[in-house]
Amino acid sequence: MSYQKDPRVDEYIDKLPDWQQEICHRVRDLVHAADPELAETIKRTVQPYFVLQGNVCALLAAKTHVNVFLYDGAIVPDPEGIITGGHDNKTARMISFHEGEPINEPALTAMLRQIIANNRAGGWRKLKSP
Repeated sequence: MSYQKDPRVDEYIDKLPDWQQEICHRVRDLVHAADPELAETIKRTVQPYFVLQGNVCALLAAKTHVNVFLYDGAIVPDPEGIITGGHDNKTARMISFHEGEPINEPALTAMLRQIIANNRAGGWRKLKSP
């Protein structure tokens, strides 16, 4: 898959252990496959973010896992139960991936596409307002 890469995101991923690199590269590919107009950048000094008319998601490697933060305002359905944290968070929820765990690619891709569609429709804050 070919897409515009931010070398700072490569730098972030390249410093991680191999198993975390694999997760980050796969999530990165899925994010870009969800919409070719999506861009990647670094925010908060070192954290990779993926944006399209607002934040879509971000990566954060921890000692025992990789977190993928989904900036959906908790309005995107999660029928497959892939969200692992932040259920009550008003801005972002997360999925934690541990070494050796599979990524539910169809479920993650569906959520990413819905977040992108919501961003194009004005963002979750606008959509969530009564």
